[in-house]
Amino acid sequence: MKEKTKSKSGILAGLRTVMERNRLGELMVMNGFLTPHELKYALVSQKTSREQLGRILLRERMVRRRDLYRALVQQWSLRLLVTVMTVMIGASAVGVKPARAGTIKDIPAQVKLASAANVVFAPVKGYPALFGTSERRSYNLDAFTKWTGMFQRFEAAVKTEQGQRVLYEWKKDLHEFEGLPLEDMIEEVNDLINGQRYIVDSRNFGQSDYWGTPVEFFTRGGDCEDFAIAKYVSLRALGVPEERLRVAIVQDQQKNIPHAVLVVYTDDGPMMLDNQIKSVRPTSSVHHYRPIFSINRQAWWLHTQPSRTVLASAQ
Repeated sequence: MKEKTKSKSGILAGLRTVMERNRLGELMVMNGFLTPHELKYALVSQKTSREQLGRILLRERMVRRRDLYRALVQQWSLRLLVTVMTVMIGASAVGVKPARAGTIKDIPAQVKLASAANVVFAPVKGYPALFGTSERRSYNLDAFTKWTGMFQRFEAAVKTEQGQRVLYEWKKDLHEFEGLPLEDMIEEVNDLINGQRYIVDSRNFGQSDYWGTPVEFFTRGGDCEDFAIAKYVSLRALGVPEERLRVAIVQDQQKNIPHAVLVVYTDDGPMMLDNQIKSVRPTSSVHHYRPIFSINRQAWWLHTQPSRTVLASAQ
């Protein structure tokens, strides 16, 4: 019990750290709207005048008004997400049996191709930091109802006539990728899934954020997290073990919106499969995504910036 409490308090502390580091000035520097030297100057001025930082930046013409507004929107969306996750994780501690590793049925294993059952992958050598962040792991998946609910609906869907038709065609496509090296396999799966129709959840399901099953995705299309889920299940069907796969929720700092990608841990490091980018990329080469959390059936990981903050480096 003490171990569970310690794990949960550690996650909540990590969430508070994310919120503290989403200060306006640091976001302006991270987005390239402001230099560390300019931020230091503005903070010194703020101590003297007691004005809001945004007013100082505009008065001194250090930033454009539209860039300031973009950073404010980004700050608001990140803080909102952190607040919602904090509430959900806190609520999960009150009289609710947590959804822990092993309690979510491995539905992708039912999709697995017969000959892929004998595929053996070596254990992952390590888990390099995603997009340059630090990460904290938790095995309590209870807060992630969209993820766990997708598995429950997927289990029911594969037993239907429509689900069986989708599985037949899907497996027929995947059969061509059996036995390929992992690097080639993820390229092929990425191309296959990215060829599906993109449609936002509000038009597709009448909801602002719906995590569709692969059966729903191949039937009616989907948005970013549906592409990531379909890639995840496709690779699991080809024998790629769970420990090498994570669906990652990131903040797209160019568009200032949340986004979802699949991360695959290869022997050469983590690779990103993205419906917005045609080719598979190493996560180390992608700089406009800031990971918020990543998840698979085994656990979820909270991602935070390293302890060295922009403000500290400016001093």
